[in-house]
Amino acid sequence: MNQSVLKALTLLDLFQDENNKLSLKEIAEQAGMSKSTTYRLLAALEQKGYVSRGKGRESGTYCLGLKLMELGNLVASRIEIRQIALPFMQALAKEINEVVHLVIKNHDQATYIEKVESTRALRLYTKVGKSVPLYLGSGPKLLLAYLPETKQQEIVQRLELPLEKKENVIQELRDIRKNGFAYSVGEQDEDTTGISYPVFNHHHDMVASLTISGLSTRFCGENLQKLKKDTKQAANRISEKLGYQVKYG
Repeated sequence: MNQSVLKALTLLDLFQDENNKLSLKEIAEQAGMSKSTTYRLLAALEQKGYVSRGKGRESGTYCLGLKLMELGNLVASRIEIRQIALPFMQALAKEINEVVHLVIKNHDQATYIEKVESTRALRLYTKVGKSVPLYLGSGPKLLLAYLPETKQQEIVQRLELPLEKKENVIQELRDIRKNGFAYSVGEQDEDTTGISYPVFNHHHDMVASLTISGLSTRFCGENLQKLKKDTKQAANRISEKLGYQVKYG
């Protein structure tokens, strides 16, 4: 790892509960660095919001910045979503006997943060932690469809796709948003189909895709309607647990 990064992280580690405010001299001494190096690192951390410099009588002190709180809340929210969603995912997988995924947006990609297997012999080779482009598969496309249109355009324009394909993606996103779910066939695994419904939080933000996947031969006729109904119901229940008021009917 870059030495400057390591030194900056060392400074952040100094701010424990009993040391929530430290002077430049105290930080330099505890870190074993010169004042000039410490000041330079603190200035960079302050610019990015990781530390904050005091004002008035405390102008010579430093404390942790709000950026760390934002990152901590983000990690906590992801853990919370997984913990809340897992029982409903397990119940859904037991009911339909298909693979169930929980997918979140991670910059310009979609990341699988939870998975419940089916009991069928043929299984999908997805795994928790896997990331894919936001246009590939029902779960990723659903996440992209629920972003503001300007953000959608930015992401789609950065995709390494021909212009015609980009236009097709944009139109498909409009259809997904209108229908309230996403459907894909053979986009990640050959001969497989995926169906995804949105999970919302108490701020009415879409925070995840609840996705089921399996052989396309099973995703048809009356069974397809049942799969869609059960998946939507599970997504709604997870959303309710996150504080979202689902409108039924």
